[in-house]
Amino acid sequence: MYAGMFSADKCWYRCKLQSVLNDDQCLAVYIDYGNSEVLNRSSIVDLPNDLQFPAIAQKYRLWGLQLQDYNDLDQGQKFLNNLIGDKKISVKKKVNYKDGTIVVEAWHENIDVGEEITKKGFAERCKIINGTEAKTELSACSSKTPQVWMNQKRERPPMREPKTFPVNNYKGSEPWMENNCENSFLTARIKPLDACVGNAVKQDEKFLEEIKQLKEEKEALMLKSSTLESQLQELQHKFKKEKEVYEGALSDLEKDLQSAVGNKMRSLTTKIEILRSARHENDNLDIGNDLLEAVRVVTKEKLIAPSSLCNLDKSWTEYKVAQEMIQHCSDTEKLNTLITSRNSVQQSLLSSVDRFIMEVDELPLETRTEQLQTLLSSLELVYGVPGESMGTGDAFDEFHRWKQMKLEQFASVRDDSNNSLEMLLLWFCHVKEFFDLSSESTYKSSEVVGNIDETLDQVESYTSKELDVSLVEPHEADRQIIKNAYNRVVKCIHEELNLVSILKSKYSSSAEFRNSIEKWISRSPNVDKLMSIKKNIKRLKAQLRWKLVERSSLEDSDESEETNLAKLKEETGTLRDEIFFEILREQEEYSKLSILVQKWFPELPLIHPEAGILGYMNSGGLLSSTIERDLFDAQPMKELSSKRPLVRAEVQNKMVLLKGYSVGKDTEEKVVKRAAKYHEAWSNLKEDSGVMELIYLFFCKSDPLVYLMVPFYFEESLAIVQAMKALANHEIMKVMSGVAQGLQTLHSAGIIVGSLHENNIFAINREKGIIGDFDFTKDVCQRSSITTVGSPHLTAPEIKLGHTPSEASDIFVQEMAKYP
Repeated sequence: MYAGMFSADKCWYRCKLQSVLNDDQCLAVYIDYGNSEVLNRSSIVDLPNDLQFPAIAQKYRLWGLQLQDYNDLDQGQKFLNNLIGDKKISVKKKVNYKDGTIVVEAWHENIDVGEEITKKGFAERCKIINGTEAKTELSACSSKTPQVWMNQKRERPPMREPKTFPVNNYKGSEPWMENNCENSFLTARIKPLDACVGNAVKQDEKFLEEIKQLKEEKEALMLKSSTLESQLQELQHKFKKEKEVYEGALSDLEKDLQSAVGNKMRSLTTKIEILRSARHENDNLDIGNDLLEAVRVVTKEKLIAPSSLCNLDKSWTEYKVAQEMIQHCSDTEKLNTLITSRNSVQQSLLSSVDRFIMEVDELPLETRTEQLQTLLSSLELVYGVPGESMGTGDAFDEFHRWKQMKLEQFASVRDDSNNSLEMLLLWFCHVKEFFDLSSESTYKSSEVVGNIDETLDQVESYTSKELDVSLVEPHEADRQIIKNAYNRVVKCIHEELNLVSILKSKYSSSAEFRNSIEKWISRSPNVDKLMSIKKNIKRLKAQLRWKLVERSSLEDSDESEETNLAKLKEETGTLRDEIFFEILREQEEYSKLSILVQKWFPELPLIHPEAGILGYMNSGGLLSSTIERDLFDAQPMKELSSKRPLVRAEVQNKMVLLKGYSVGKDTEEKVVKRAAKYHEAWSNLKEDSGVMELIYLFFCKSDPLVYLMVPFYFEESLAIVQAMKALANHEIMKVMSGVAQGLQTLHSAGIIVGSLHENNIFAINREKGIIGDFDFTKDVCQRSSITTVGSPHLTAPEIKLGHTPSEASDIFVQEMAKYP
């Protein structure tokens, strides 16, 4: 498509080039208006893409007409314009030409447009007849055909606003018209025309194309006729089936009508039977009753916190503040003032404790706890686990309203059912009396029958409603109301159980405080007993040293007697036992004083620094300032370690191992903290902890050494056990289970071993596995680096890459230690 400048108004219009006349001129057709003219090349330009859409104008031709004389073309156009211009016409499409021309028959108000043009002489019909006449007629018709009118140089400007012709598809063409046209064209035989008559040949080609189109239309109509015939047979078959179904339904309906009364009574009696069972069970009527009772329990019977609880909390806070001030005091003169102030607060707290204990004693805490736990268990069995949303404050009110509404609804429906059943029962009584011929009935037949159909319908309707209320599960909205109330009840139960737990805890601590303080009201605790034990230990140690000197002198003399030597050994053994017995008493006294310091008298370490209470407390009861290396009848264990002092001794009939570690002033405190943390982890579970017990920790007075006393397990390390006789699979599982427990104990306390290997894993009796102690003078990274060098096969991959030891690296070593 191009744009051409129309010569009449110098405006641009869309066009197509019909032919090229010479180098400067072309024949162009204006595709949106239908006219054409010769344009210079300068008047033709390319059209942009947004204007490249189909033509607006469409070329039509009237069916079976040809022009008579081109001289009357203008008058013919005027006549056609007056006949159909701006008027509604109906057309019937006949055929499409290859050049896009559409051949149609046109009518205006039952006036055949082609016929009118023929009558006026502007065109004539092209008739094709059978036989030999066809050739003559066609030749005659063709001889009249003039040159194509488009070749004449008659241009008219394209209309700016072309007039449109409303077009209706002509659906009701006369059958005789179609048949005549079809038959005449199908039976025609066209005679070859003379080549010199070019226009006649083109006209004949169009007629042949029309004939081909008619044949195609005939085939399409035949196919459509066959399809319609098939559809008709299918509809007849479907109608036959529907008729059979209808007749069967009608027959069934007649049978049902014969037994209608029996069927209705049978249906009604079935519902009455179900209703009787539903009334007996009353499941839906009882929905929420247990929850309603629970609401009453948690609201009406709720425990109220004692009025003295607030005063007690306030007194406890003041008491703790006073204790902290004493604990952090470093001025001796100020300490006495703080102790006096604390004692005053202590008296006030004791008074609050007495009132609180008296009020709590009147509360049924145990009974209430048991009641709430039983209620919670029973509710969870019915309603399941409560949701995350614990219900709002108005959940109980909403539940009460819902329950009241359900009760009223159920009562109303039940009343309707009872009333309708009473009416039916009365009707049956009348019927019985009427049909009893031996009785003198006063009822007429019309009175007996009455509105029985209406009565039966009411009974069925009301019983169905009651069954719906009784048997149908609650709706989503009902379940949500019940769920909210249940969640709120559970929340109230937990809140009250929490209150009971708080009251019990405060009651216990208050009772402990009262029992502990009452004996110290008139006097203050002291360390006299502890100092007496220490003095006795010093005396026994002096005796032991003297006996050891005697024994050494006797062993060195040439005149030593076995009897005297044995007697001295026995005496030294007895002295050692007495010393360790006194050390145990000392530890017990330290433990008692530590409890007093932690709970009631933090001033004791400040008043009596010579007792060393803080050292004992900081080590978790592990550090002993009384034990010395010389107290033990030790035997060196060089076969176990050549790097540090390692000796074996017997203490109170138990074999122990003393491990010596070199320390300095900067590491003493760290060693105590690490050992205390380890000892605290063991103390929580003790024998079930899966780690080795630390018995004592003490410093050597003459050398910079710290000694650790642990149990001695002879030849029970994993390395020795596997070397002597490898553990079986079931034994490995038992031992490693204990090691896993030990790792869990240490990891829970925040302790990473970092140096786990076969020598500090012990298989006690080849059944119980425990983790041994480790070097507390080194941190975890230092311990891990030593293990990496000594046991690379037991080093986790991340440790080899330079990462910090972690719980995962300990677990890796535990798994690898299974394999010898």
